[in-house]
Parts: sequence; structure tokens; C-alpha cells
Amino acid sequence: MALLSKKDTNLILDPLADNNPITIQVLGICSALAITAELKASIVMALSVLFVLGLGNVVISLMRNIIPSKIRIIVQLVVVAALVIIVDQVLKAFAYELSKTLAVFVGLIITNCIIMGRFEAFALGNGVWRSFLDGIGNAAGYGIILIIVGFFRELLGSGTLLGFPVLGNPIEKTGLYSIGYENNGFMLLSPMALIVVGLLIWVQRSRNKALIEEN
Repeated sequence: MALLSKKDTNLILDPLADNNPITIQVLGICSALAITAELKASIVMALSVLFVLGLGNVVISLMRNIIPSKIRIIVQLVVVAALVIIVDQVLKAFAYELSKTLAVFVGLIITNCIIMGRFEAFALGNGVWRSFLDGIGNAAGYGIILIIVGFFRELLGSGTLLGFPVLGNPIEKTGLYSIGYENNGFMLLSPMALIVVGLLIWVQRSRNKALIEEN
């Protein structure tokens, strides 16, 4: 028997494209604007959400039958807050400089509407395995967009990727800078992140005829 059924596979694949949390559901936009000026920060945030949402969905699914409906939101916030604290402590231990850059935004994972949305819409009504797959799929879909946005913003805004120069040296005028290329400083501003996300939304919706017909 295959490890993943067709329905289980769709839980992972659908959020990567046809039901992406950012480009289709338009959720989690704030972090896409705030931390994607650097590719490294985008990758770390993507991995952090992957950990929190994947494990959080499992915990909520395990507790779904014993959580009183009146306090389910409070319980969900406690679960996600505990997982975010773990992420924050790990970053401080192994990537202290980056943790200072992401400190505020890692904390805001607690209120990320993607995470709370998956808790409510899926983990509370499904088993552990399917909830885990749903969490991984949605976190991966979210992370892919963050990484794409971070890639273009850092490349075009700073001429670097992961802090390493890839277009040449702008001071010594080597590489592309030798033929007059200049970094686009606007790419490092939040409005440009919104424009890049908008372009990704346009590309995603233009290739999906079903989405066009719905709108």
C-alpha cells in the first residue's frame, strides 16, 4: 500500500500551486512584505512556519476531541505560542544575528492567519496524519512564495544572494556593474514586495482558468 493516497498527496501539492495560501487565498501577506528583503531571512521564516504549522496541526488534531469549543481559540494560541518560543530560542542559540533581525516577525507567527486558519479549518476535524500533511503542504506553499520574493528583492535590490555578490562589485565596477548596471534600491522597500507578490498572484491566476472563471 502506498504511503500516501491521492487525497493525501493533494493535501501537500494543492497549496503549492492551485490553492496557495498567499497567491490564491491571499493570507500571510504581512510577513511577505516585511522580511523578504533578504533571501536568508525568507528561508528562515519559511522553515519556522513549516515547523510551527506542521507540528501545531498535529497537536491540535490530537487534542481536538477534548478541547471545549468555547476556548478552542485560546488553546490554539497557546499551542502556536509554545512552538514559536521554541523557534525563537533555537534561532538565538544557532543564528543570533539573524534572530535579532527576525525577532519581532518570528513572534508574529503567533497571529499568522495561515496557521490559525489551518487549525480551525482542518486540524480540528481531521486525524493526525492528514493534519500533518495539510500543515506541511500549506507551510511549503507559503514558504515557496516567500523565497521567490526574497530571491528577486535581494538580487535586484542588493546584487547579492544569501549575502554573496552575484552580479559583481558595485564599488569596483566589476561584473554587470561594469556595463552600467545599478542596483534598484526600491526593491528593498516594502511596497516593492507587494508589487512582486502581486505579479506572482497575476501569474498564478492567469495560468489557472478555473480561478479566472470564479472571478
